[in-house]
Amino acid sequence: MEEKKRNIFKEARFHPAQFLAIGFVVTIFVGTVLLYLPFSTTSGHISFYDALFTSTSAVCVTGLIVKDTGTYFSPVGQVIIMMLFQIGGLGIMTFSTLILLVTGKRIAIKDSITLKEDYLHASSLRVQSLIKNIFLYTLGIELLGTLVFYVQFHNKLAHGKALFHSMFHSISAFCNAGFCLYEDSFESFRGDVGINLNLMVLIVLGGLGFIVLKESAGSFSGLLKKKHVRLSLHAKLVLRVTFLLLLLSSALFFVLEYNHSLKDYSTGEKILSSLFQVVTPRTAGFNTMDMNALGLGAVFLLIFLMFVGASPGSTGGGVKTSTVGAVFAFLKSKILARETVNVSFRTIPFALITKAFTVITLGICIICASIFLLFISQPGVSMKEAVFEVFSAFGTVGLSLGLTPRLNDMGKIVLVLTMYIGRMGPLTFLYAFSRKKAKGKYDYVEESIMIG
Repeated sequence: MEEKKRNIFKEARFHPAQFLAIGFVVTIFVGTVLLYLPFSTTSGHISFYDALFTSTSAVCVTGLIVKDTGTYFSPVGQVIIMMLFQIGGLGIMTFSTLILLVTGKRIAIKDSITLKEDYLHASSLRVQSLIKNIFLYTLGIELLGTLVFYVQFHNKLAHGKALFHSMFHSISAFCNAGFCLYEDSFESFRGDVGINLNLMVLIVLGGLGFIVLKESAGSFSGLLKKKHVRLSLHAKLVLRVTFLLLLLSSALFFVLEYNHSLKDYSTGEKILSSLFQVVTPRTAGFNTMDMNALGLGAVFLLIFLMFVGASPGSTGGGVKTSTVGAVFAFLKSKILARETVNVSFRTIPFALITKAFTVITLGICIICASIFLLFISQPGVSMKEAVFEVFSAFGTVGLSLGLTPRLNDMGKIVLVLTMYIGRMGPLTFLYAFSRKKAKGKYDYVEESIMIG
């Protein structure tokens, strides 16, 4: 009897993905309650759906807003939003494990498993060491970002306000949250090199992933000491894909918009704006120019960048750079008639290639379903607006063509679910709600079908 009870308990235990899913839901709910309270808004009132949408957008580090952050929410509400996207950026499990470390308690085995799944190839590291590194890197980068912003803001704003704005936007940028205290985002700072560069550096660092940051820092330190430190294949792939995406996309954006939305800009502003506009869809959500002024070619380019997103184990969303890199490496191997998928003199296991295609397929299916539901729930919405907004929600980006503030309650729920799934990741979401074990598994006789 006792053995039976133990077996039932064992079967009832959560899969790490389920634990993560529940963690996000609980945090979103707590955030919704806090934002719903009178002290969180300047008017003392906010609808439940608006509070839910804002909380989800913050926890999922998306940045889509139905109410202006800088004017609609009180200073207390803004602090709550900042705390929510800081928690969302670091990850529910990372933050909770940090609390356990601080209080000196032992980390549960299932918590360790969840963290190692989040930071896959770092599974050989001790979890305590990993979390301490995450915390120190995050704190250090956000503090540096705050100092750089303060140098830019202290002559424009009062001391206390300049400090809060610097901290808010530094955390928002590093967490790829996209929340901004200005109604036009950073459009009024489009020619400010210091602010633009600081934002871009924070966004890219936050989107690389903590493990890639740690390896890159170790490699740079080794270079200074004239020692060769080899990067892992994961780090090489992430850095290579990130660099190519930023370089090629900024050049393409510059060409597409040179005589269109950029025509009234100076040459320096054209280059700076082109670079910024392709960095921010990497799940950050800030903008230094009017999104509605962009041509269809540029909009399509941003949609692609939002879909790719950041890198695994980072503060960003999307299907991830390494996923896209693995798929392109597979396609290259097929074009060259190779049986194996090789990158940087290493072979990627076929199981990971299958996983990469699964993530992209699931992502496309979720996006198509969300667009369809948005068409049903939001009559009169244009194709361009709906597609852009859903990709932005799924990639946890926060860029908008102006549809989000006009959403009805049903439309808000559609994007809330899209942001939630996008932040968790399609595969993690599938794991959370799939069976633990296959039932009724049989092997049948193989038979071919025609493909293509």
